[in-house]
Amino acid sequence: MLSVVLIVALAVTVVVSLGVGQYALAPSEVLGILLRAVGVPNDLAPEAATATGVVMEIRLPRIVLGLLVGAALAVSGVLMQAIFGNPLADAAVVGVSSGAALGAAASITLGVTAAGMWATPAWAFVGGLAAVLAVYFVSRSGGRTEVVTLLLTGIAINAIAGAGLAFMTFLGTTATREQIVFWQLGSLNGALWQNIVVVSPLVLLGTIVAFAVSRRLDLFALGERTARHLGVRVEALRIVVIITVALLVCAAVAFAGIIGFVGLVVPHLMRMAIGPAHLPLMIASTLGGALLIAIADLVARTAVPMADLPIGMLTALIGGPFFLWLLVRTRRRSGGWG
Repeated sequence: MLSVVLIVALAVTVVVSLGVGQYALAPSEVLGILLRAVGVPNDLAPEAATATGVVMEIRLPRIVLGLLVGAALAVSGVLMQAIFGNPLADAAVVGVSSGAALGAAASITLGVTAAGMWATPAWAFVGGLAAVLAVYFVSRSGGRTEVVTLLLTGIAINAIAGAGLAFMTFLGTTATREQIVFWQLGSLNGALWQNIVVVSPLVLLGTIVAFAVSRRLDLFALGERTARHLGVRVEALRIVVIITVALLVCAAVAFAGIIGFVGLVVPHLMRMAIGPAHLPLMIASTLGGALLIAIADLVARTAVPMADLPIGMLTALIGGPFFLWLLVRTRRRSGGWG
């Protein structure tokens, strides 16, 4: 039922977002343009070629990229929370997003173009993987993950990545500096279909892997020893999840920048609504993450006339208070921060 509600809300948000802006279009006109684009003749679409261009070449790529980014960040959040066994785990909180952004920034600043469009995602992947491995190995103690160590490690990784970003900004040209600032703010402005061609297979592959391991994550939640007795190869599962998280985060960061708290807020809300079973949680989080970014992008484009607000700022306004509430809630339940 929740998935149906999320799908309907997502469809409505997309249609509204395609029609809202300086060049306003009615929902019927938007549907007409979309139907005509897939070869269905109709009388709903306006005759002006400008309307079709605005929807198909400017707004739709931006929205599709936002849906992919939201889904990737939410699924990575589910995976992080599952493998760490902690509801406070999130790709942004523990520094994976910053690490991926540093890798992407380095590829631009250093002029690494041998791999073409794949250069930036590849370097972002390396940065994100290095960050998540560092967090994983440092935060584990006695076979479990300490909350305080997790958060402190994330702070350290974010600080190191921030210093690296500052250094790349210092070394770069005016153009590369603008791109680095773009990542730090988080935005879907200037999204192109070429970006989606790169991002979509990465997100699709990561999501498929996440769905495939969801059953084993249910067993992993029972405890490592129990999971081993039930046939789960715990270390192999950890490695697969870590690589998948890096893949999803790098895909999101490479073209949209740092958009925080999606991987923290969405999975936690979905878990509160439908329970901890990972397959339905993955499905609901995929839809919820896409919906959250779609709504945030709509607000970013329309809240201030003739301006485009950073999406990262909007998600932080939501995620920051939610994270504080979650910290307090966790402390009350555990009787302390440990």
